[in-house]
Amino acid sequence: MTEVGEAREPSSAIGSGCLIVIYGREMGRRVQVGTEPLIIGRSPQTQIQIDQESVSRNHCRIRFSGSEFLVQDLGSTNGTYVNDDLVQEEARLRHGDQLKVGRTILKFIVGDDVEVQYHEEIYRLMTTDGLTQLHNKRYFDEMIDREVARAKRYKRSFSLLVFDVDHFKNINDRFGHLAGDAILRQLGAVLLGRLRVNDVLARIGGEEFALITPEVGLEGAAELAGKINRLIGDTRFEFDGARVDVTVSVGVAEWQPHYEDAADLFQAADAKMYEAKRSGRDQVCS
Repeated sequence: MTEVGEAREPSSAIGSGCLIVIYGREMGRRVQVGTEPLIIGRSPQTQIQIDQESVSRNHCRIRFSGSEFLVQDLGSTNGTYVNDDLVQEEARLRHGDQLKVGRTILKFIVGDDVEVQYHEEIYRLMTTDGLTQLHNKRYFDEMIDREVARAKRYKRSFSLLVFDVDHFKNINDRFGHLAGDAILRQLGAVLLGRLRVNDVLARIGGEEFALITPEVGLEGAAELAGKINRLIGDTRFEFDGARVDVTVSVGVAEWQPHYEDAADLFQAADAKMYEAKRSGRDQVCS
């Protein structure tokens, strides 16, 4: 065992950690990382095989230096990223870092309580979208049902925004699916910093998002939708140094007393979103 000095983050002195797939075909898969180097790639001969076209046969290598874990790109076609930063030669892997290999994202966990942290991460994945780090549809369904129950009991208003990235298929066709993933991640990050504490933003489909706004009526929700529409349109989205124009179409609906359940509200907001699409996209309908 190699001894190291005092660290401010969970110790990697024992050279033991794990990688958890938080976005990809095998979400929740755990791979132990120890003192022996391991290679991630598409080839069956690699220690961590990810069978995706976006992953090179030998994509990257992870090794333990004696005091820290390092990741090295092996000349992959699409690059290796740590927290969205391209690995030029070698980069340090810290506790909690996200390692992107092709379209798969793995979270690195290290320390003395890896088992506990693994189970905590699995629990988090039950309510979180691995790509955007927004809430997922499961969490959205739970929260909108809760808001409906609250609205019925206390006669309180709330609204729902449903929005969709315009021409997203064209983005994937022109720039590739890696670009599409990157755009969705950027979009999520842009929106997260602009919401109220009680708002619930979730990715509920491929390029479809929903926002629950407690205690907000139709007028206020439509105003918020306009701000989101303008914010996305004014944001500079990029992939591999190329600018990608991104707009969204937003549908807005307010809870009505005659609605039976959350499905009625969602159907109303979704219909307004498609109305925005039919009206030329990049706009709000309420």
